[in-house]
Amino acid sequence: MLTPCCPAADNAQVLPQLDPQQVLKLKQLTVMTLAETAKVLPYDLLMQQLDISNVRELEDLLINDCMYSGIVRGKLDQRRRCFEVQFAAGRDLRPGQLDNMISTLANWLGSSDNLLLTIQEKIKWADSMSEQDRRHKKEVEDKAEDMRKSIKAEMEMRGQQDVVYSEAGALGALVMDYEEDRSRPKRRR
Repeated sequence: MLTPCCPAADNAQVLPQLDPQQVLKLKQLTVMTLAETAKVLPYDLLMQQLDISNVRELEDLLINDCMYSGIVRGKLDQRRRCFEVQFAAGRDLRPGQLDNMISTLANWLGSSDNLLLTIQEKIKWADSMSEQDRRHKKEVEDKAEDMRKSIKAEMEMRGQQDVVYSEAGALGALVMDYEEDRSRPKRRR
């Protein structure tokens, strides 16, 4: 069998006999090829392609000769009788795959550029909101300072007898105004 990696399988009688290491290498290459094309590999397909007759032998090959050597990574699902591929080592590109690879990388690059622009816009928005908050806080502090000066001047003028608002009460009202302004939801773009 081993058809994905060995197109000359039909000529098996003409070709020399393979030693066990060569057979193992062909099986590993077959698993890699299948794993790069599908994320779920049914046991029946694997057993047919790898010329393996029982599930135990297939699982041993997948675990010991493929996963431990880093060719593939995944999970064996015995109940569903399949191998769920999480990672497959790359192989050389076959004819016709280069255009697909270029297209995939171009799409990834476009998505990355769009994501970068979105992140930069969010940073600009956050900076402007921070600057707006800083200016508002400065305005409130300036108003509070003006109010303190005004109250102090009025107290000095009247001799502290006719002052209706205490300095603490007036400042408390300013702080409450500032807090109310901060708690209002900001308009988003």
